[in-house]
Amino acid sequence: MYLLIVFLPLLSFFLTGLLGWFFGRKESCFLSIFCILIACICSILIFYEILISQSKVTIQLYNWLDFGLLTISIGFLYDSLVAVMLIIITFISFFVHVYSMGYMQSDPYLPRFISFLSLFTFFMIMLVTADNFLQLFFGWEGVGVCSYLLINFWHTRILANKAAIKAMIINRIADVFFIFAILLIAAHFKTLDYLIVFDLIHLFKDKIIFFFGIKFNLINLICFFLFIGAIGKSAQIGLHVWLPDAMEGPTPVSALLHAATMVTAGVFLIVRNCVIFEHCEFILFLLILFGGLTSLFFAMVAVFQYDIKKIIAYSTCSQLGLMFVACGLSFYHVAIFHLFNHAFFKALLFLGAGSVIHASIDEQDIRFMGFLVKTLPLTYISFVIGSLSIIGVPFLTGFYSKDMILDLSYSNYILDGFFIYFMLITSAFFTVIYSLRLLIFVFFMRNGFKHILVSQESNWMMLFSLICLAILSIFSGYLFNDIFIGNGTFFWNNTLFFINRNSYIEIELISPFIKNLPLIFFILGFFLCFLVIWIFSNKHLNKNVLRILINLQYFFYNAGFFNFFYNEILIYSYNKAYIVPAKLVDKGYLEYLGPYGLYKIFRFCSYFLRNYSPSFIFLSIFLFFFSLTLILTLIIIHVQILVFLNQNFDLILFLIFLIIYEISKHLNININDKN
Repeated sequence: MYLLIVFLPLLSFFLTGLLGWFFGRKESCFLSIFCILIACICSILIFYEILISQSKVTIQLYNWLDFGLLTISIGFLYDSLVAVMLIIITFISFFVHVYSMGYMQSDPYLPRFISFLSLFTFFMIMLVTADNFLQLFFGWEGVGVCSYLLINFWHTRILANKAAIKAMIINRIADVFFIFAILLIAAHFKTLDYLIVFDLIHLFKDKIIFFFGIKFNLINLICFFLFIGAIGKSAQIGLHVWLPDAMEGPTPVSALLHAATMVTAGVFLIVRNCVIFEHCEFILFLLILFGGLTSLFFAMVAVFQYDIKKIIAYSTCSQLGLMFVACGLSFYHVAIFHLFNHAFFKALLFLGAGSVIHASIDEQDIRFMGFLVKTLPLTYISFVIGSLSIIGVPFLTGFYSKDMILDLSYSNYILDGFFIYFMLITSAFFTVIYSLRLLIFVFFMRNGFKHILVSQESNWMMLFSLICLAILSIFSGYLFNDIFIGNGTFFWNNTLFFINRNSYIEIELISPFIKNLPLIFFILGFFLCFLVIWIFSNKHLNKNVLRILINLQYFFYNAGFFNFFYNEILIYSYNKAYIVPAKLVDKGYLEYLGPYGLYKIFRFCSYFLRNYSPSFIFLSIFLFFFSLTLILTLIIIHVQILVFLNQNFDLILFLIFLIIYEISKHLNININDKN
C-alpha cells in the first residue's frame, strides 16, 4: 500500500503517455482516473493508520549512492506530515483529472495532457515521501519540469512559451540555493538522511565556516539557502513573478500546480526542516517579514486585476504568505492546517473560474462577463462557497485556520507581533474586497450580455469536481480542526517538527473586539467593495482625485513593476553589457590577436615563401624541417630550464637572497659614507 501510492501515478503516466493512442482518448482518461482513485484510497488508509497507531513508517529499497562515509539510499518516510500531504495531493489530483476530462474533451492531445498530470502527481508524492534531501531534490526538480510541460502545453501560443520559460528560470534560482544547502549538509554532516541530520543538528549550532572568504554560522547559512529555495518555489515577494504568468496554461494546470500542490512545496520544505530553522531566529524573523509583506501586497494587487485567473493567482500568493508567517511564529502545524484547507477552496475557485471561462467562450476578462448567475447556478454556488471560505467567514473551512494565524500573530505581545498582525488583518480586509468584487463582476454586473445567450452549465464531470470540492470547502475545517490544532492533540507526536504551544493560552485571553475584528472587516469590506466599483466606474470625479486613483490603479495593476524592474535592470542591462565584452573583446580583439591573427600570420608567411620559392621543392622541405627543429629545440630548452629550476630551487633562492643582502649592504655603506 505504501509503495502503491507512489508508483501508481507513474504507471498511469507510462500507460497514457506511451499507449494512449492504443487505448483511445476516453479510455486513457478513465485508466488514469482509476489509478489516481486507488492512490486516494491508499492515502486515506495511510492517514487512518498513522492517526490510530501513532507511529511512522520507513521503507528502504536500496542504496543509491555510496561515497565512503556518505551513503544515499532510496527510501520513503511516512509520518503525520506526509499523511496530510498525501491526502492533499491525491484528492486534488483526482478531482483535477476528472475535471480535465470534461474541460479538455475537445483537445486532440488529451492523453498527453493527462499523462503530464499523472507525472506531476508522481513527482509531488516523491517529494513529500522522501527520507533524505537528495530524493526530496529529485521530486523538487521533477515538479519544476512538469510545471514547464503543463504551462507550455499549448505550445503554439507565444505567451505560454514565455510563461513556461519564466517559471523555469525563476525556479532555477531557488534550486541553486537549495543545492547549496544540500552540499553544506552533505559536507559537514556526512549524510543526507533526515533522521540523522535532525538528531545531530544541536552539535553544529556553534560551528563557524568560511563561505567565499566570509565567516558564517553553519546552521544560519543552511537555513538561509533553504529559505531562498522555499520563497522561490512558493512564489513569495521578489521571486513571485512566474506565478501570475503561469496562468497561461490550461485552467486544470492552475488548479493542480499553482493552487494546491506545487507552490506549497516551499511551505513543506520549511516545515520538514523546522528542526533546523528553530536554531536560527533571524531566518524565522525573515519568514514572518516576507510572509506578512507578501500577504498584504498581493491582496492589494488582486483588487486591481481584471483577469479572473490572475486574481485567484495573486490570492494564492497572499495565502501562502499567511503560511510563511505561521512557520515564522513556530506554529508549523497551523501552517499545515491552513495549507490543507487552502488546497480545497483554492482548487474550487480555479476550477470554478475554468467553468466560467468555458461558458464565456474562453473570455478571461471580468469586464466582459456578467449576469451569469442565472445560466451557471451550480458554478455560482461553488464560487460563493470558495470565496467565503478564503475570506474566512465563520464555520467555513478557511475560518478555522486563517483566524488562528491572525490570533497567534497578535498574541505574541511584542512590537513585531503587532506590526505583523496589522499587515495580516489589512490583508484579510483586501481579501474581502477582491473576492466580492470578483463575484459581482462575474455573476451580477450587466457587462457581458453577449455571453448570456450562449453560456450554459458545464458537463457532469466538471460539476462533479466542483460539488465535491465545495463540500470539502465547507466541512474539512470543522472535521479536522481538533485533530490538527486542537489542545492536547496527539496527531503530530510521531512527526519530525517542533510545536510551539506557548501562545495557546494567550489566544483565549484576547479581547472580543480583536477576535471579532476579521468579521467586522468582512462587513466593512462588503460595503467598501461597492464603493470601489462605483469610484472606478464614475467619470465625474475631481480631476486630481481621479489622477491619484488612476496612478494607484496603474501601480497595483502592474504588480509593483517587478517585471519591469527585472526586464530593464537585469535582462536589458545584461544584454547591453554583453555587447562590449562579447562583440568588441571576445569576438573582436581576442579573436584578432588569437586564432584569426595566427591565421593571418601563417597565411602571410605562406604567400611570402610561395612567391620567393615557387619552383624549389627542396627549399620548402628545408624550411619545414628547419621550423620543426627550431620548435623542438625551444621546447627542449624550456623543459631543461624548468627541470634546472626545480632541481636547484634552493640554490637559486639562496643566491637571490645573497644578492639582495649584498645590495642592501652596499646601499647601507654608501648612506653611512654620505652621513
